[in-house]
Amino acid sequence: MAHSLDTIGIVGGGIVGLAVGREITLRRPGTRVVVLEKEVEVGAHQTGHNSGVVHAGIYYRPGSLKATLCTRGRLLLRDYCAEHGLPYDECGKVVVAVDPAEADRFDALERTATENGVPGLRRLDAAALREVEPHAVGLAALHSPHTAITDYVAVARRLAADIEAAGGEVHCSTPATAISRVAGRVRVSTPRSSYDVDRLVLCGGLQSDRLGRLAGGEADPRIVPFRGEYLAVRREKQDLVRGMVYPVPDPRYPFLGVHFTRRVGGGLEVGPNAVLAPHRDGYRRRSVRPADLASTLAWPGFWRMARQHWRTGVTEVRGSLSVRAYLRQAQRYVPGIGPDDVVRAGFGVRAQAVDRDGTLVDDFRIDDLDGVLCVRNAPSPAATSSLAIAEHVVTRLTA
Repeated sequence: MAHSLDTIGIVGGGIVGLAVGREITLRRPGTRVVVLEKEVEVGAHQTGHNSGVVHAGIYYRPGSLKATLCTRGRLLLRDYCAEHGLPYDECGKVVVAVDPAEADRFDALERTATENGVPGLRRLDAAALREVEPHAVGLAALHSPHTAITDYVAVARRLAADIEAAGGEVHCSTPATAISRVAGRVRVSTPRSSYDVDRLVLCGGLQSDRLGRLAGGEADPRIVPFRGEYLAVRREKQDLVRGMVYPVPDPRYPFLGVHFTRRVGGGLEVGPNAVLAPHRDGYRRRSVRPADLASTLAWPGFWRMARQHWRTGVTEVRGSLSVRAYLRQAQRYVPGIGPDDVVRAGFGVRAQAVDRDGTLVDDFRIDDLDGVLCVRNAPSPAATSSLAIAEHVVTRLTA
């Protein structure tokens, strides 16, 4: 029997939190929904600083939450964009193998994508790759024609409008500073006021571990922020890539590697890489927040992770410091775009949860903390999966 819920609070106005809020208004009409966002507008962090890719489910372990929710989420997002006239372009993607040493990983990736039901998936040889992406080179590729791009900030704003149209509230510039239990309800304190709710959902992204601790959760896992840096391809070379060109990812990491991605505005970007971010909310090259850096360095899981993967870290830092080094990897896939054809562009920060033993948390992780559901790990493909994550969360919330 479902609980009687008059008010549900959501901390976090990114695409996941807003999708949860909208889902509640659809599933439980009449429930008061209150979204609290610390920034001056919604979608200010991971939602607004990513590649804009709508993933088709190529990479994720079959049966995992990522695989299940990405598959459903893509369909829900496609239909939502169509319903509201939001950008959605199925420009397609190729995942390219350029080295015989990648053969086993490539074959395993094809099996994973097939098991996940990636629609229209085709294996291409070198000649067939050139028919899809004439300027790409490789020994073989997987073609996913229904991988798409969208504008996730536009989607987030539409979700916020849906919540408000249904009678809900979205309060920006309202950070949560404390969470307590009062008379069987959950109280969220903010600098200006407090909100008493029947259930609370924490969708804090880069702050998810801190919010979880405010709610009485464990310190494990901790968010270790990774900065992703993008390069923009100059206009005269943008047509060298029709859709998206990706490398075969290293299965040891949840990152997909530097890739070429079209944007719905017409541009072409290269990126992102993944280097340690010394500022969770910083989107400038020299952004540093000492408290954030100290928090990362104090976490035992960070050092255990670093000992395992320091060689990869050195390579990523080298690419961060040198555009030429950055492009050296990308040119293996599209040789016609070189260092003189790009300029430094924007940044993103990925909220990557790391367990105490140094393991990079690979799947979505959602904890139930005595009346509070805390989304502890929801990096990519969370934006693609957002509407399906919302279904999953609201089902757990009201069970």
